[in-house]
Parts: sequence; C-alpha cells; structure tokens
Amino acid sequence: MKVVIVNKSDIQGGAARAAYRLHTGLREIGVDSKMLVDNKISDDPNVYGPEGKINKSWSKVRPFIDRIPLKLYDWQKTPFHPAWIGRNIIGHELVKKTDITNLHWIAGGFLSIRGISSLVKLGKPIVWTLHDMWALTGGCHYSGDCEKYIDSCGACPQLNCDKHNDITRKIWRRKKRAYKDLDLTIVTPSRWLAECAKRSSLLSDLKVEVIPNGLNTNIFKPIEKLAARNILNLSKNKKIILIGAMSPTTDRRKGFKYLKEAINKLENMNVFNKDELCLVTFGASHSRDIEKIPFEVKFLGRLYDDFSLALSYSAADIFMIPSLQDNLPNTVMESLSCGTPVVAFNIGGMPDLIEHKKNGYLAKEKDPKDLAIGIKWIIVDDERRKKISMNAREKALREYTLKIQAERYVNLYKSLLQNRI
Repeated sequence: MKVVIVNKSDIQGGAARAAYRLHTGLREIGVDSKMLVDNKISDDPNVYGPEGKINKSWSKVRPFIDRIPLKLYDWQKTPFHPAWIGRNIIGHELVKKTDITNLHWIAGGFLSIRGISSLVKLGKPIVWTLHDMWALTGGCHYSGDCEKYIDSCGACPQLNCDKHNDITRKIWRRKKRAYKDLDLTIVTPSRWLAECAKRSSLLSDLKVEVIPNGLNTNIFKPIEKLAARNILNLSKNKKIILIGAMSPTTDRRKGFKYLKEAINKLENMNVFNKDELCLVTFGASHSRDIEKIPFEVKFLGRLYDDFSLALSYSAADIFMIPSLQDNLPNTVMESLSCGTPVVAFNIGGMPDLIEHKKNGYLAKEKDPKDLAIGIKWIIVDDERRKKISMNAREKALREYTLKIQAERYVNLYKSLLQNRI
C-alpha cells in the first residue's frame, strides 16, 4: 500500500510533528509512506519538499500573499487563512502513484481551496486528518465562542466584521463547492473535533472517524527526575510546574490570563513559599508577562528535539495547559507518556487524554481557582502524585503508541480501498 501524507511542514509545528509521527509509524509496520510538504526541515529521504530555488522561495512567500485579503478587515491576528492561493500537487509523482492521499494541515499558502477541489481528478480516496477547525469554518482555525460554522459563517467576530457576506461567507461557499465531489473521509484525533465536524454545515454529510495521534513511547518515557533536572540545570528541591510557550496578547485561546490568575491564587492559598515553587517554560527564551508571576520562572528556550522535551516533562512535577479550546495537544500526550500529570480545563479533546484525578486534573472551564486547586491537589501529596504518574504512563502505552495509531489508519485505508473495488 502506498500512502502520501500531505502537510505544510514535516516537523515544524504541532500538526507537522503529529503528521510526521504517523508517517514514521506507518513505515515501521511496513507501509510505503511518503510525505509531501511545502517546508522540509528534516533530512528524512522519504519526505519531499519543493525543489529548486524558485519553488523554495515561492513557498516562503505564499503565506504572506494568502493573508493579503485580511488587510481589508480589523483582523485580530488569530490563526486565519483564506487559502485563495496555493501549490498544485495533483501533477506530483507521489500523488499520482499513491493509493491513498492523506491530507493534514494544509493551510498557510500550501494548498488553496481550488487545489483541494482538484484532487477529485485523481479518482482516489482522500483522507483528511484535521488538527484544528479550519476545514469546517470560513477561515479561522478555532472558532472560540462563535458557532456560525454550523450554518454558513459570515459577520466574523475574529475579523470584527458585522457584514454577513464577508470573506468568511465567501470562503465557506468555495469550500462547499470544493468538497462536493471529493471521495473524502474525515479523521479527527479527538471526539470533540469529531462532534464539531458532524455539526458543521461543510462536513456533516461526510464519514468522520476518530483516531488519536500517536507518539514514540520509547523516547517519551519517564526519566529519573533528579537526573533530568541536573541536565537542564533546574532546582533539585523545588516543586516544578511546566508550561509551554504562549502569546498573551495574540492568541487568547492559549489561556494565559487564566494561567496568571491560577498562579496568583496558588500564592494566596499559602501552600508554598515563594522559594519552594518554580515555573518552567519551554518554547520561548523570555516573556515579560510570565516574568511577572510571583514565583521563580525559568526559560528553557526552544527545544528542537524530542529527547530534550522528554527531559523537560520528566523534570517537572506537573504540566499545566490552560487552553480554552484545543484538539488533542501533543504536549499533553507527551507529558502523560513521560509520567508527568497534567492539569487543564475540561474543554475540547482534554477529556480524551486526561482522566480526572486518575492521571491528571480537569478543572472547570475558565475557572482559575479550580486550576490552582488541581495543581495543589497533585503536588502536595507525593504518594498520590506517584500513583497518578504511573496511571499517566500506562494510559500512553495502552492508547497512544505509534503502532496502535498506524494500525488504526491502515484499517481505515484498507476499508476505503476495498469499497472502491
């Protein structure tokens, strides 16, 4: 079986890393998987990016050209792509020779909506793995409190527009026409995103499967805590809360406001002295907003390899993610696989990963006090935390290995090919 996985990048960004892990898992069980990307970073010979200086340069320019129409609106700089421009891939040898085309994150100037529509000419099954809501909206990647994607978008709050026939309505119409004739099956990593797809006006008539992402549990595994802290030059005695980088002003979905409030409430609980707790963040080398938090803050900077990430999770007592809307975050899965409990809001795909008070803590949505209670509940009792850590690792081994994920996809691919005979 030949499969081509189509994604904007191979390893840059959460969706890319998830797609690349699937590619790796498929090859490990004998599937002839190739990856077609617009931005190749790895040295994997089975990943194919643009060839020649012109094509490589064009791939870097297209994302900026794609967003030109947004200049007509009071765009809030949230993730948003019109996809009116993109690369034509139907003539690529990989795509012509494959049995299954598996789309992943294809926005950002990679594929246009017209380019998606042109895949019908191949006459082959197409699987589209969604990593956010873009496929079912008028351009945004997460809708927030807006549910206009259930109807036909328009008057987009992320563009501060009150006109019903705005660009989001036009994008919605183009997607409606593009999807109409495709032999398309939707895969979502989380049950939450599957429900969003089924409720949407664009994807409600299509087959939707839930297949969680996978990861290499031999890399993301528990590492002795003191050893991890020594390597990362972190305190041996303090309780450590690990967080990923977030943009307080440009992406409110990441929930920095609630993180800050939760940490302040934790201080007011008088559970820890200021010299007993440390907040460690990866993905950024500094942040003035985070530095204002009333405990010591350490920045690990950008971590470019999985082993460094595994060290970071293993060094922490807890991983905290205050997202207000999310699919199935790689960071949560990675943390659990390293045996580090997670505290998060009970939103999106979090309940798929976190079993409340078994391998982490699910706080009430937008309730920073409950986030603080969750942190306290796990950290103050060492025996409880050890048990929760074991449960976290067991869940990862039971549900999220690369082999389990790859076999689920192969079963889907085979059923789609069988139905065409």
